[in-house]
Amino acid sequence: MISAREQSARSSSFTEGSLSFYLNQIDQYPLLTPEEERLLADRWNQQKDARASRRLVLSNLRFVVKIAFEYRSYGARVLDLIQEGNLGLLVAVQRFDPERGVRLTTYAVWWIRAYIQEYIRRSWSMVRFGTTRAEQRCFYRLRRERQRLERVNGTAEPEMLAKALGIRPEELEAIETRITRRDLSLDEPVYFDTEETRADRIADDVPGPEGVFAEQERTEQAQRSVREALEVLDSRERFILSHRYMSDRTSTLKELGTLLGVSRERVRQLEARALEKLREKLTPVLH
Repeated sequence: MISAREQSARSSSFTEGSLSFYLNQIDQYPLLTPEEERLLADRWNQQKDARASRRLVLSNLRFVVKIAFEYRSYGARVLDLIQEGNLGLLVAVQRFDPERGVRLTTYAVWWIRAYIQEYIRRSWSMVRFGTTRAEQRCFYRLRRERQRLERVNGTAEPEMLAKALGIRPEELEAIETRITRRDLSLDEPVYFDTEETRADRIADDVPGPEGVFAEQERTEQAQRSVREALEVLDSRERFILSHRYMSDRTSTLKELGTLLGVSRERVRQLEARALEKLREKLTPVLH
């Protein structure tokens, strides 16, 4: 049986090996000169030359890696961040216009960051996060602004931090709580050197055979007590309670008065008297 620590080590080793292989693969594609980049972009925009588009993408994969590494501290696998950034690069290449006078990397950086950041927000928690503009702004700036304030002032008070982010202190508190409280997997080991998981420590609320038998006994006793209590009522009182509390369709006082040939108020009085009799009969049993 492989321990959790060994599994983690193997997974980490696999990730590092895969990343190294990927970096070696993309390193074979040379960077483009401004003239080459413009020529390829024109071929794509004017002729929809797929080979030109492919070369623009491949020659800028290293740029995606550079940006993906900036987001390593958010807990996502670097290869996943790179994959999302590559999607952003593909979109940028499709929309790139060299007539704007900027290099592809200058234009693509926005798309690459947008795809990576959206992936991090999606995977951060099972609960949807980053749906408001304030949350999106804070998610990536919070740590950076705190570090900056600590360097300048030696501390980062909540009021100062909220002002730097352009939000209210109470908004900061709520957002910071959501950011710092990550989801926990029930399948995670409790300790590194054990196979016991969090799920193993969850109490089982399902009653055992003794609990089921005791509950059945209590239910039967309650039913017997109610039947005995109903015996103290006369026929009209039982009729009223049956139609008021024990029927699928609850009858109104007026309807019962019509059936019994009495007023609505008289039915109410009979109901109150019947309930009082039941209360006197059942109170000693319940206590």
